[in-house]
Amino acid sequence: MKNSSRERITLHLDMDSFYSSVEVRDRPELKGLPVVVGSDPKGGSGRGVVSTCSYEAREFGIHSGMPISKAYRLCPDAAYLQVNMKLYKDTSEKIMDVIRIFADKFQQVSVDEAYIDIGDSISDYESATLLAQKIKNEVKRLQGLTCSIGVAPNKVIAKIASDFNKPDGLTVVRPEDVQDFLFPLHVSKIPGIGKKTQPILQEMGIESVGQLASCDVQLLIARFGKFGVVMHQLANGIDMREVKEREEVKSISTEDTFDEDISDPGEIENSLAGLSEKVYTSLIKKRFRFRTVTLKVRFEDFRTYTRAKTLHAATTDKEAIRKTSLSLMEEFLGKGRFRLLGVGVTKLEKIDERQTCLSDFL
Repeated sequence: MKNSSRERITLHLDMDSFYSSVEVRDRPELKGLPVVVGSDPKGGSGRGVVSTCSYEAREFGIHSGMPISKAYRLCPDAAYLQVNMKLYKDTSEKIMDVIRIFADKFQQVSVDEAYIDIGDSISDYESATLLAQKIKNEVKRLQGLTCSIGVAPNKVIAKIASDFNKPDGLTVVRPEDVQDFLFPLHVSKIPGIGKKTQPILQEMGIESVGQLASCDVQLLIARFGKFGVVMHQLANGIDMREVKEREEVKSISTEDTFDEDISDPGEIENSLAGLSEKVYTSLIKKRFRFRTVTLKVRFEDFRTYTRAKTLHAATTDKEAIRKTSLSLMEEFLGKGRFRLLGVGVTKLEKIDERQTCLSDFL
């Protein structure tokens, strides 16, 4: 049966608490303990956030993105570990190599997530379920880690399904079961519906996916514009996106959370220079030019803003990153102390090997 004449079957694989699971795998004495990976808590006065944590730590209310100081207050006896990105990336590469073997089309979307299109090789959900279980078994056998997989008619349902029964879950949603699966869920389970959108939906009396699916789409457009249409389609299980062989790099960025809030112009300038240097190094390593420079600032009271400026032409000029970020920073100087600064570049263009000149790397 050809792919064009059958219903598509998509798998979404999500590693379980990836960073902390890798740490526990390599340090068995941590098994069963609350493990928090992120910034140094410094006895409860540390800056920065939790990158991820074990399921044992989540029982104390700790979660990704939480200030590390709050995590420490919730569970001071947890094992607090610094982020070891090289270890996680190396492990991720080995896992993704395992997954690729089973895929006709493969799309890695983060260090611990991937979509799989099984193409023409499998056309029924029984076989797809067996394949998903085989992938789980291979990841566990070769890397000693568990993952959760969703099997569904498209990407959005597969992603929601992979999170449905964590950890070590396998959730299958057949086409005839889509509404029964989606409609009882809270709207926050729809990708893209976050802290800003949820309160507005709640004001409209919409809390479940089913309520969103049955809402008049014109009302959603009036409140959310084009995103209203997208939300309505996703709530009804409609997602026409295909699994892409390769995910395009859209941005390169880095940020720094300070041990102590800063306001001195000299310190700010030095920080932006260092961040610009890191972005430039990554840019050249990945062989991209950029057109837009972005700045991210977070004040001591957690107010966060982003600004961007697009240049006339694509470039690899390190000074352009530094000077533009400084220019964007002027709006915020003198308005408070800063907890975090970030610099990034977008609107990237791949450098053609044949057109590369020495000046690109000086």
